[in-house]
Amino acid sequence: MQKYVCSTCGHVYDPEEGDPDSDIPPGTPFEDLPEDWVCPVCGASKEDFAPE
Repeated sequence: MQKYVCSTCGHVYDPEEGDPDSDIPPGTPFEDLPEDWVCPVCGASKEDFAPE
C-alpha cells in the first residue's frame, strides 16, 4: 500500500500501521481516511500529504 508523507513535518502515514491514536485501524488506505483527519504530529490537513 502507498505511504504518504506530510509536507509540513515529514510524518509518514503508513496504511499498514494505520493511526491508532485517531482510531484508524491498520490496513486503512490513505484515500479512506476521513476528510477531517489531520497529521498526528503537527495537525496538518489531509491535503498537506503527498505520496512518498
